[in-house]
Amino acid sequence: MRILPSLTLTFCLATPVTAQTTSELLKAAEDALNKKKPQEALALATKAIEAEPKNVEPLIVRANVLELLERYTDAVADYTKIIELDRNRHNAYHFRGLVHFKAGKIKESIGDFDKYIELRPKAKASHWQRGISYYYGKRYEDGRKQFEGYQNFDSNDVENAVWRFMCMAWSDGLQKARRYLLKVGEDTRVPMRKVYDIYKGDAKPEDVFAAAREGKPDAAQLNQRLFYAHLYVGIYLDLMGTQKAALEHLNKATNDHRIGHYMWDVARIHRDLLAAELKGK
Repeated sequence: MRILPSLTLTFCLATPVTAQTTSELLKAAEDALNKKKPQEALALATKAIEAEPKNVEPLIVRANVLELLERYTDAVADYTKIIELDRNRHNAYHFRGLVHFKAGKIKESIGDFDKYIELRPKAKASHWQRGISYYYGKRYEDGRKQFEGYQNFDSNDVENAVWRFMCMAWSDGLQKARRYLLKVGEDTRVPMRKVYDIYKGDAKPEDVFAAAREGKPDAAQLNQRLFYAHLYVGIYLDLMGTQKAALEHLNKATNDHRIGHYMWDVARIHRDLLAAELKGK
């Protein structure tokens, strides 16, 4: 899925007497992040918060750093404080929803996404993250509708068609899901066309991996291609009832081919839920 720039929080620093100090601290925190020093960035953001506890901008920076450090409970607390301080900071609901999902709190993520869309109705069609949370919350009909709405926003996204398929597979059965698989346009990302074909029933999992290795991708390209290949083959095998094989692919996606994208967290959540299910059998 594509991250949409319209959902990005923007910084707009206040200008009281102490703002220059805060601005300098936040700039230093940004520099530390660019140098891959998140702990230093965290300390600087915290210092800025202590200097101006009612300024939401340092809280935004710290929440982002905490999320990077996978300290999700602390990040949620900062986003909650942002909402308390500035009721017009609607994007905070979206970002808190993302963090809730990463923490495995599916119901809470749905609640935040719903609130965000209530406040920003124009974001409804493009909000694929809500559809994914609906899926893991087993609200398959709501998920189906969300992905159908996204189709009107971007009809070239194979992943959207796959997630809508997944929702229908659980609510209406595999045959109906396949029969009514959404048509997609030109998704040029490799190996998405082959991913689409296996859900359609026109290809096999090994075809996806062959497609992922075609051409001469560099190491980063190949890593990303293999992540998506293992993710969607794993999910497909899970739907087909071959759960142990599915878990192997999800482990490969999360452990061997990590990417810096929300979909990596989706793969991790699916992996953990499936592992727990198999352990309980």
